[in-house]
Amino acid sequence: MKRALISVSDKTGIVDFAKKLSALGIEIVSTGGTYNTLKEAGIEVINISDVTGFPECLDGRVKTLHPNIHAGLLAMRSNPEHMKQVKELNVDLIDMVVVNLYPFKQTIMKEGVTLEDCIENIDIGGPTMLRAAAKNYQDVSVIIDPSDYEKVLSEISENGKVSVETNFYLAAKVFNHTAYYDSMIANYLRDKAGLPKYPDTLSMTFEKVQDMRYGENPHQSAAFYREVGKNEGMLTSVKQLHGKELSFNNINDTHGALELLKEYDEPTVVACKHSNPCGVGTGKDIHEAYMKAYNTDPTSIFGGIVCANRKIDKATAEEISKIFLEIVLAPAFDEDALEILTQKKNIRLLTLDSIEKKQPATAFDVKKVSGGILVQDIDNSLLSDELKVVTDRKPTDEEMKDLIFTWKIVKYTKSNGIAIGKNLQSVGIGPGQVNRIWATEQAIDHGQKQLGEDFVKGAVLASDAFFPFDDCVEAAHKAGITAIIQPGGSVRDQDSIDKCNKYGIAMVFTGMRHFRH
Repeated sequence: MKRALISVSDKTGIVDFAKKLSALGIEIVSTGGTYNTLKEAGIEVINISDVTGFPECLDGRVKTLHPNIHAGLLAMRSNPEHMKQVKELNVDLIDMVVVNLYPFKQTIMKEGVTLEDCIENIDIGGPTMLRAAAKNYQDVSVIIDPSDYEKVLSEISENGKVSVETNFYLAAKVFNHTAYYDSMIANYLRDKAGLPKYPDTLSMTFEKVQDMRYGENPHQSAAFYREVGKNEGMLTSVKQLHGKELSFNNINDTHGALELLKEYDEPTVVACKHSNPCGVGTGKDIHEAYMKAYNTDPTSIFGGIVCANRKIDKATAEEISKIFLEIVLAPAFDEDALEILTQKKNIRLLTLDSIEKKQPATAFDVKKVSGGILVQDIDNSLLSDELKVVTDRKPTDEEMKDLIFTWKIVKYTKSNGIAIGKNLQSVGIGPGQVNRIWATEQAIDHGQKQLGEDFVKGAVLASDAFFPFDDCVEAAHKAGITAIIQPGGSVRDQDSIDKCNKYGIAMVFTGMRHFRH
């Protein structure tokens, strides 16, 4: 190990690292700002221009793109012809590259950043050196992460070089990073240039938030990643105030509750279990909203997730503390509410700023399937341009409020899904059934058992997709339901319309379904 080339944007720990390399007798070559930093620290360092014989130019765009650099990196020490050529060309070998890249991610996340600023933060020389050094890992050590400095120094101190095994590890790390870096650039420019939303090849970039203790089940390993970009109001931006580490299922279930909550502007609480809503309530304040959500299903809410779009106050915290919940998420907690809830060791308390902010329209919904992925737009619509009343009787104003309230619930209920609501409270929810009548019967039965048959009477019903038969209308009538909202579009729509007219039930078509698989 004789010569190292250092050129870093993130200078964390670089002065100490370079000093130790120099103390080990390793010659250091550097560029631009890194050269100045090392020089000012009293480290003996060679300017890159003295190696290339060519000045840095074009505002620093060209510094290391030179045969004296890349021949020094790519020459295979075990290849006699390579060694002969570098000697004839008077090229000095480079045994180590320490590089991290221009901060493209930080640049694109700045408010008001221009395309020109982003272009200037696309690193060219850095990735080229990294890839060259990583390709020649048997002879060259390549370091992109400051956390690897100590490991490399330790091996050089003990053995005079870095082992091939460590070099291979470092090289793999580099290619993973350059792929991530290039994907960020590609995705940013794809949107700016108006390229197809679904290109022939698709790369996505994510950053690890944390390793999970396990996945959906204890025998599955897992990790949590966030999208690169602005995550304001998204689940990846939550702050945990209390409780143990979030699990895979905690995060997945909270996502379902949070996305439903974002549909409401009024004080609302969503209770969720296994990604399905089990209770939803809107009230004059968050306490009333919580009580409505709780009373919908006091059984299923146990061990579930509760998300609120207003600060949790003392009265609400006192009610929450009466049962076991995995998570309570809200914009904030009053101090006396926190005092009450933090007495419960196992509850996780989360806050999220801008809780109402929805995912951008450009976001993808991605589902893993065997051998590939399915990619689609996120379902960020609620209704089509115009609701259509298809029955003789129109919904009353109160019924219409409940229909829209309940339609939001069924949008986030696994298909086949039915939701029943009344007075801005969920009454019964039938999720994930293999036919629609079972989902309807389940929702009705649940509401009657939990809230009473009289409460179900006068309620409204929402279906995530059309009725293939009129049996759901028949069941709704027997339960006393007075209005129905559904997409319409079945070849047998008229059967359901006729049945509604027979019983005086108002029916509204949305023209839009919300399957959720």
